[in-house]
Amino acid sequence: MQVSRAPAIRVVSPLANNTIAQQRPAHGSEAVMNEISAGLLASDACTSPKFLYDSLGSKLFEAICELPEYYPTRTEASIFAAYGADMAHAIGEGSSLIDLGAGNCAKAASLFPLLKPAQYVPVDISRDFLLGAVAQLQQRFPQIEMTALGLDFSSGFELPDSVRAERRVFFYPGSSIGNFSPEQAVTFLRGLRANAGADGGLLIGVDLIKDRAVLDAAYDDALGVTGAFNLNMLRHLNHLIGADFEVDQWQHVAFFNPEKSRIEMHLEARCPLTVTWRGGERDFARGERIHTEDSYKYTRQSFVTLLEKAGFATSRMWTDKNNWFAVIHARAIPD
Repeated sequence: MQVSRAPAIRVVSPLANNTIAQQRPAHGSEAVMNEISAGLLASDACTSPKFLYDSLGSKLFEAICELPEYYPTRTEASIFAAYGADMAHAIGEGSSLIDLGAGNCAKAASLFPLLKPAQYVPVDISRDFLLGAVAQLQQRFPQIEMTALGLDFSSGFELPDSVRAERRVFFYPGSSIGNFSPEQAVTFLRGLRANAGADGGLLIGVDLIKDRAVLDAAYDDALGVTGAFNLNMLRHLNHLIGADFEVDQWQHVAFFNPEKSRIEMHLEARCPLTVTWRGGERDFARGERIHTEDSYKYTRQSFVTLLEKAGFATSRMWTDKNNWFAVIHARAIPD
């Protein structure tokens, strides 16, 4: 059980900071360091799930997608395999396919023969990993114009002029929309609607509510790959803010919270410890947690309602035989 206590926090001015912390390199931008520091200093420590995805984190997530417990990837893939032609008919050829959180680009690439996009725009926070994937993909599909964007799209963005303005289709598979709270999801989707234009749309994967045991196992697998993925965030934070997290002092915790209809992932301190970084430090009690990720689960109707609030009208919905997962095509509602 998580320890509830007032955190022992010391915010240290740059002049007063200890010499060791000053010597540790911090590679994040000022905005990134401020965001991480604010989360670590909150009464209930937290970080954004986007910091799970450095180069190693991206590779570990690829491994998670191969696990027997992790149903979303294979279930969504079965929907694409069964209904890809229907999706292509609904979307039409020649779109600008904007792949959010593209990773290794494999999901979008599997649909290229059916969708036949005029332009492919993969977007991912892990820029180096993305560029490597796109370089290989361009060799396989030289007829498709490709524009890779290495950026954080979670807090909003404007597409550059290199992205065609006509027939923009945002591709957001894998139920990543679940990382946002429902209120945040509406705000995020409204941002996509603003970038989509009058003839744009959205093809999105949504994880549906199901048996709790299935959900818990998907985020806490027997091999411990998800745990390694979560713990790797600590190494990434060390790199970004010059922190001194010791990975072996923490453990992975994940569970379904039925009241909030979400999976929660945390990192839990195995012992009393102190973490320092550029500009601050904090004591953690044994059992105290850092909240690293949420994954909200929806009913079909609740997500349709959410899309409508954001300015999208549901065109088609496809699900697997167990109704565990849905892929939805939605069109921008005219202003």
